[in-house]
Amino acid sequence: MKKIFMAVLVFTTIAASAQMAGAPAAAKAAFAKVYPGVANVKWEKEDGNYEASFEQKGQKLSVIYDAKGVLKESEIEIKASELPAAVTAYMQQHYKGITVKGGAKITKADGTINYEAAVKGKDIVFDANGKFIKEEKD
Repeated sequence: MKKIFMAVLVFTTIAASAQMAGAPAAAKAAFAKVYPGVANVKWEKEDGNYEASFEQKGQKLSVIYDAKGVLKESEIEIKASELPAAVTAYMQQHYKGITVKGGAKITKADGTINYEAAVKGKDIVFDANGKFIKEEKD
């Protein structure tokens, strides 16, 4: 009896872990509607939402949906050299001697655009005009 109980416990634990690694059907369906045919999508839970990371036409992208499949934001990876000049100037002044490893252009569901500059395990977030918003752990 103990062996059966342990087997059921192990199976239940593995099944629960597999579900957490994915995303709800509504989020996956919303993604598939906008990005049909995209393979190799990696789903992660992020702050109660679900992030799908993938590549399309040679670019790294990610989109975040809530559990109901409502788009929260999309992000496209960009080179550090593609960040707005105001972001570059801010980084040179406030993060002297630190190399910006890369960047991202983030478009919120309402159309608001932000930029991220990645440095040493941190993301420095800016508005569309290059005004500093916050620093967060990567």
